[in-house]
Amino acid sequence: MMKITKDTKIGNIWSNEHGRSVILKHTREIEKEPLFIIVQASSLAEYAADKLVHPNPGKWLSTILKELESVDLSRKWEKEITPSDDYEDLSVEIGSAALHASVSAEKWTVFELELHGPCHGNPYIDVDLGAQFTCDGQSINVRGFYDGDGVYRVRFMPNAEGEWIYRTTSNSRTLNGLEGRFACTPAQEGNHGPVRVADTFHFAYEDGTRYLPVGTTCYVWNHQPEELEEQTLATLAQSAFNKIRMCVFPKSFIFNENEPPRYPFPGSIEEGWDFTRFNPEFFHHLERRIADLGRLGIEADIILFHPYDRWGFSTMDSTVDARYLKYMTARLSAFRNVWWSLANEYELLWDKPDEDWERFGQIVSENDPYGHLISIHNFVNVFDQSRPWITHCSLQKSETDRSAEWRKQWNKPIVIDECAYEGNISPFWGNITGEDMVRRFWEAALRGGYAGHGETYLDPGDILWWSKGGILHGSSPERIKFLKEVIEESPSSVLNPLMTEFEYIAGNKEEFYLYYFSSRQPCYYDFAMTPGLSYRADIIDTWNMSVEELEGSFEGNFQIKLPGRPYIAVRLTRI
Repeated sequence: MMKITKDTKIGNIWSNEHGRSVILKHTREIEKEPLFIIVQASSLAEYAADKLVHPNPGKWLSTILKELESVDLSRKWEKEITPSDDYEDLSVEIGSAALHASVSAEKWTVFELELHGPCHGNPYIDVDLGAQFTCDGQSINVRGFYDGDGVYRVRFMPNAEGEWIYRTTSNSRTLNGLEGRFACTPAQEGNHGPVRVADTFHFAYEDGTRYLPVGTTCYVWNHQPEELEEQTLATLAQSAFNKIRMCVFPKSFIFNENEPPRYPFPGSIEEGWDFTRFNPEFFHHLERRIADLGRLGIEADIILFHPYDRWGFSTMDSTVDARYLKYMTARLSAFRNVWWSLANEYELLWDKPDEDWERFGQIVSENDPYGHLISIHNFVNVFDQSRPWITHCSLQKSETDRSAEWRKQWNKPIVIDECAYEGNISPFWGNITGEDMVRRFWEAALRGGYAGHGETYLDPGDILWWSKGGILHGSSPERIKFLKEVIEESPSSVLNPLMTEFEYIAGNKEEFYLYYFSSRQPCYYDFAMTPGLSYRADIIDTWNMSVEELEGSFEGNFQIKLPGRPYIAVRLTRI
């Protein structure tokens, strides 16, 4: 029996009919709170401590606990289903499935086996399918998946040119032992492979080309009407954003009350979901949008779980969670522009303790044969970023100037995916100015990190970029693009901090320096450089996006006159 204590999450109690009635009896307005999701992620003791809600928190807590003494929160988990070897009768010919596949594929693109096989029972859970791909002594094993209507697929991303040989394995005799080969051709222009961590704190594509993440957030742009999704893609095509955070599951939150066009599982809210099956139409659409982003050179940072849910997708059975993750990795790992984000604001998913996230990280890592980037995003409490399956730190923090501190702490790239949003809505996180957003980007960059963009300008149709996409209204995107260009023009195309306690300085010692004065407005600055080394100097107006090259060269101790206004930078390049 799982008894309720002061440390039990309100969400767990709320999911029990009797528990919910007791809480409503003593706190009638609780579910009307605008951020009820945060309330659900709070323990009874944490909620009781809020004296604005409870004038006598001790009495409220003791009363609640007494009335909930008999409530059992134990849950019956679905048993894991292991595919059986007798799925098909011995009379079925081995390898008899119709197989369709190309004879060639470009390096780092999706090569696919399409197999037409049996559909009796429930192939989503009854059939296990995989394949081994071999080339020049390298072997890669990948999982396949059922795609409905008797169609199975195995997707593979070849990472080497030459001839690849493949052979399928399955408990289905029809699908087992099919063989073939294809030629992997060279990558074409614009195809640099998947993004990897490079130089400890930065990123590069697999072919070595530097990748500077300039990310934005559009949580559920892929759950909108076709016209709006196409508008979002057109907007992205005109921007500098090369990474977008997006959810698999639909979202229920302020400005997000519309029902999505499709769902990941068969069923409905009213009748319940069949979590033993997937809805191919849903995943076809998701894949289409990931491919659209890929053609634009944009990385899809796929958020696998999030707490803003009214459909039950955030509180699925642990066995369903695992099956979902394996299905996702089988379907999407072969897309080179995929990143995995285990969660948005992981600690608000009250049904999932930390050990679940550890398990999820292992599942994704073990079932993604290509080692795509993996992160987990926080609300307040940062997850243990030292875990080996976490490739980079994805943070929600407003203090982007702490990037150098976090680099030192975790020895991984720092991506502050959420540093607040440029906009004008009421919540404090959604109404910073364009100047403030750009400042946060520059401060993160000079401290060796990467900030992320978002926009929340009020719209009569509730079409806010941060969630539904559409068009951009803010003043920060073009200035973020300007910052990207400044970084790309640096000798190493990345910035590493040259730390001082109060100043923003980055670059390579004695070779290149970039000073940023943030919101301060000095009219001059005294530089003390190594004697005998000469530098060319530029004054950069980060807001007006201008570069003024100063005449002559500068050496040793010297002073440069500045405009005396905020958001100015100075670039020194050794001659």
